[in-house]
Amino acid sequence: MSTGWLSRLLSHDLPRSRVLALVLAVIVIALALTPFIFPSTKALNVAAKIIVFIVLVASFDLLLGYTGIVSFAQTMFFGIGAYGVAIASTRFGPTWTSVAGGIGAALVVSLVLSLVIGLFSLRVRAIFFAMITLAVASAFATLASQISDITGGEDGLTFKVPPALQPGTEYTAEPFLGADIDGRFVTYYLIFVVAALLVLALLRIVNSPFGRVLQAIRENDFRAEAIGYRTVVYRTIASVASALFATLAGVLLALWLRYNGPDTTLSFEIMLDVLLIVVIGGMGTIYGAVIGSVLLVLAQNYLQELMKFAAAAAEGIPVLAQLVAPERWLLWLGILFVLSVYYFPSGVVGRLRAMRRGR
Repeated sequence: MSTGWLSRLLSHDLPRSRVLALVLAVIVIALALTPFIFPSTKALNVAAKIIVFIVLVASFDLLLGYTGIVSFAQTMFFGIGAYGVAIASTRFGPTWTSVAGGIGAALVVSLVLSLVIGLFSLRVRAIFFAMITLAVASAFATLASQISDITGGEDGLTFKVPPALQPGTEYTAEPFLGADIDGRFVTYYLIFVVAALLVLALLRIVNSPFGRVLQAIRENDFRAEAIGYRTVVYRTIASVASALFATLAGVLLALWLRYNGPDTTLSFEIMLDVLLIVVIGGMGTIYGAVIGSVLLVLAQNYLQELMKFAAAAAEGIPVLAQLVAPERWLLWLGILFVLSVYYFPSGVVGRLRAMRRGR
């Protein structure tokens, strides 16, 4: 009875593992209290990136994990959201009206593009659909780099946010519990709350009758078609919904960075990171987006620093000192990924749930 409200909040999709529930609780609490526990600029940037990536990866998991669709256009919609806010704020000034207009325009563009891609491409085989989305995303990234009058080209756009979110806006004269209550503080919690609502919305979608149909299509699309479900329609709706959530993730990143450029949101490296996070966390589990985002983003930002300590400790040992040199952090990140796939073939979430079932 005491967990009834939590079950309803999570759309009756509980972690189903005490260890997983504990890890998720620690992550949520840590992200919620980051401005107070880790008030440094880098820690806040890392936490904000984790929050944004959770939404982005969860939106992609709606396609890959729940529907079985492989798409490389997720970063395109991510970039559309960020560019929508950046262009509107640059052209019309740092007002809430500009932000709202930019978000609305970005959502409309993403809706139209995802609908066109879905209707014209989802009838083909999976590999051809993946290639089509890759081509469209690459073309969009090239276009964004070339129309510098609108997007700022390779340099991108640096813009101002509404005064309430600007770092120079101070709400208290003195820090509260070690945290400066300013525009940056408000922006962080705006991102945190909106991201939490978006993740809860995704949980509701995947645990609804619509989500069950998507999972049926993933398992056997021919059988789903045979019992009366129009699989193309469901896949198209899933593609559109995923694109809109990715667009909102781009909006959150733009508000935090107050900048957007091709390498910030449209880079194919971001798409690879999203794929890695889905595999590490576990496909077909929204919780996997949370676990995977934390692991990968922390590794990208702090693994090199940890290796500096390891290199100092191994100084004087020829081979070992070279192996743990900080500039080889990508090598160790790759090794960690291979090990995670080997020992967690169904992702961290899948593994923890399997251990629970085994016991």
